[in-house]
Amino acid sequence: MMQAVKISDKVYWVGAIDWNLRDFHGYATRRGTTYNAYLVLGEKPTLVDTVKKEFYDEMMQRIKSVIDPKKIQIIISNHSELDHSGALAQTLEATEPDEVYVSAMGQKNLTAHFHRDLKLKIVKTGDKIDIGGDIISFLEARMLHWPDSMFSYLENEKILFSNDVFGMHLATDKLFDDENDEHVWPTEAEKYYANIVLPYSDIVLRFLEQVKKMGLTPKVIAPDHGFVWRKNPTKIVNLYTQWATQKPTNKAVIVYDTMWGSSEKMARQIADGLSSGGTRVRILSMHHNDRSEVALALLDSAALIVGTPVLNSQIFPAMADVLCYLKGLKKKNLLGAAFGSYGWNGAPIDVLTKTLEEMGVQIVCPAVKSMFVPDEQTSEKCREMGVQISRAIKEKIQ
Repeated sequence: MMQAVKISDKVYWVGAIDWNLRDFHGYATRRGTTYNAYLVLGEKPTLVDTVKKEFYDEMMQRIKSVIDPKKIQIIISNHSELDHSGALAQTLEATEPDEVYVSAMGQKNLTAHFHRDLKLKIVKTGDKIDIGGDIISFLEARMLHWPDSMFSYLENEKILFSNDVFGMHLATDKLFDDENDEHVWPTEAEKYYANIVLPYSDIVLRFLEQVKKMGLTPKVIAPDHGFVWRKNPTKIVNLYTQWATQKPTNKAVIVYDTMWGSSEKMARQIADGLSSGGTRVRILSMHHNDRSEVALALLDSAALIVGTPVLNSQIFPAMADVLCYLKGLKKKNLLGAAFGSYGWNGAPIDVLTKTLEEMGVQIVCPAVKSMFVPDEQTSEKCREMGVQISRAIKEKIQ
């Protein structure tokens, strides 16, 4: 039987480890993930969140290693996304709890998921429940990152159950922050923010200020993905503040694809111009990288430069894909420009410039276009583009 992991005298982790997950909504998860659920002991044993439905048996084994699941009297659903609520209906049948607490939008979403009356009870910010021996209070976290999201706070133990916030996609059998490799988790936490939380950065800053005003000082932060923050929970809070501010650094990201190498040659010339101006550069070919790596690279970048070949009078499909993805992430404070190669119709390259403008990117210079292989003059235009963008970045970040 799989065992629960003790977090405190009253709280156990009873989640599941998904070692094999490699894609989460188009976000590459090369290190897998966890689906965290928490059992809180008291006169009224309480389960905080469940797991993806495929991992129901694993969660139940862990619960059984602590108590008979039939003794669970309360279930809290902090977030209705199916990686945390997929096993909820099955869990309700097995445990028959007295109460199931959700936010107002949680009730709406879970009803839409399961199409049945789950007898849910709505709570809002400031509401509290007595589980016997401790109090759980609720704090709505709307749009972090779904409308239904909320936090649950175990007051005496000072444990904050934060659903998807402060988490990461990282499969690990080490449950706590101080047990995990600092050469691994910071990148995974940053990648999670860049691909999941970034569009809601303004909300993040307002929410963190609200938590401060409410006087919440958690000793432990227990998210629904990744590990539990017990040694230094302020570390991830400070990182969220940094990432949410979206302050650009002297860095540019060049994203491109190529058919016969012409767009790649142009990308390298632009990179050389940027480097000559002292700007750090990441070049990402969409033939060799995925869209979530681009989002990660952009998080601290001041510029996004995109290039494409032309195929059937359209931008290359991989570039359409990544631009659609980045547009949804709503990265702020970016400069940018476009480039590309073509055979007989260079107009589609202007689609890149238009898309950047729609994303709120400040265009530094007109697109550079090359008919087939870039000649020396075109190559020099590319290099000069890099120089211009480097200069604009320095002016922006002063």
